[in-house]
Amino acid sequence: MTIRLYNTKTRQKEDFVPINRNDVRMYVCGPTVYDRAHIGNARPVVVFDVLYRLLRHEYGEDAVTYVRNFTDVDDKINAKAAETGRSIREITDETIDWYHEDMDALGALRPTHAPRATEYIPQMIAMIEDLIARGHAYEAEGHVLFEARTDPEYGSLSRRPLDEMRAGARVEVAPYKRDPMDSVLWKPSGEGLPGWDSPWGYGRPGWHIECSAMAGDLLGPHFDIHGGGIDLQFPHHENESAQSRCVGHDFANVWMHNGYLMVEGEKMSKSLGNFFTVADLRKLDTPGETMRLLLLSTHYRSPLDWSWKGLAEARTVLTKWRKIAGKASPSAAPITVLDALRDDLNSPLAIAELHKLANSGDAAGLRSGAELLGLLTDELGGWDAEPEADAKVAGAVEALLLDRAAAKAAKDFAKADTIRALLTEAGVEVKDVAGGAEWSLTPSFDASKLPEVEDV
Repeated sequence: MTIRLYNTKTRQKEDFVPINRNDVRMYVCGPTVYDRAHIGNARPVVVFDVLYRLLRHEYGEDAVTYVRNFTDVDDKINAKAAETGRSIREITDETIDWYHEDMDALGALRPTHAPRATEYIPQMIAMIEDLIARGHAYEAEGHVLFEARTDPEYGSLSRRPLDEMRAGARVEVAPYKRDPMDSVLWKPSGEGLPGWDSPWGYGRPGWHIECSAMAGDLLGPHFDIHGGGIDLQFPHHENESAQSRCVGHDFANVWMHNGYLMVEGEKMSKSLGNFFTVADLRKLDTPGETMRLLLLSTHYRSPLDWSWKGLAEARTVLTKWRKIAGKASPSAAPITVLDALRDDLNSPLAIAELHKLANSGDAAGLRSGAELLGLLTDELGGWDAEPEADAKVAGAVEALLLDRAAAKAAKDFAKADTIRALLTEAGVEVKDVAGGAEWSLTPSFDASKLPEVEDV
């Protein structure tokens, strides 16, 4: 089955035909590095990591180039530096290290290239000069701006006419702009702000030109896939596409966008107390693998509702799968899982197929199918290790089970059910067998929740 991907630009699924099957190229917009990545930031990382894995499976590991950038020059970073008194480089270095640590914990493969915007200033300046020479950009009060109306295809990605965007857009209005829709390519830097010498004076780049220049330099003027969150479709991706087109670049064939992330049905917000970083969840001993499964439980183009119940269910599922898969050596990837992913990364369907493999006891198929989604890998393992019961714990559990057996013999089934529920709550798994019950501790076992017999 051919890979089919939904192209935001054409608003339809299309057969994916790489420009060069021996050199498949993908660019995904990365973070602005001034703070910890939250779970919404993690969604595109996990989504496009699955696509990266699928492309490597289909075309070969050495045939795929994946670029995900770091924006390390930005007003938010400048504000953080002013607020904390720390240097910009110290903040961005620390935040990039945090980002790698958190995304590694989610099982995301490192991209082929992870460029920092500040490493590509000469390429940005050259591209801006080209835009000016071609009549698509102009200087004004120390700024250089991209003139949107000079691109007849402007708006083709977000599918809105320029006049409509102009009327409803939330864009920076400045007296030096010829049109409110014109975007900043270069702006002056005052004292204490990062900047570089340029033909237009000491300054720094605008946001949109950064990705245009980095993608063009690392992947060439024409590449296969450009991805990111739906919030970037306009204005960031619209301007990226337009700027690149206006210097003669074909840029990306396929544009892909993942949907928004909600928390318990509401927009994630610090004021609502439902704002969580990946690091916050890791501090709560939430395995990165469970976060990853939850992020893949909804189709990438649909909104995702993150919930504590969903996280607990993901943990239960993965605990079961890891027990079944055990140390099985991966086999050939199951065609049912592959076909689900080939159909526009249908991860919910792929997960449903993994459930079938688990229920059938196909350990090797389960492991190899899960690894296509970055699950059940050795790197993410270990969190599910069953704790060993010491003599005190074993005695307490056995005493409770004896009390349960006595209650069942006396036909006091309510008490028997209560004891089992209390054991389950403490993380003790009970299995009734002929002549009694077997038990084991689950990874979530908490000795402090184990009741005393007399308390039941």
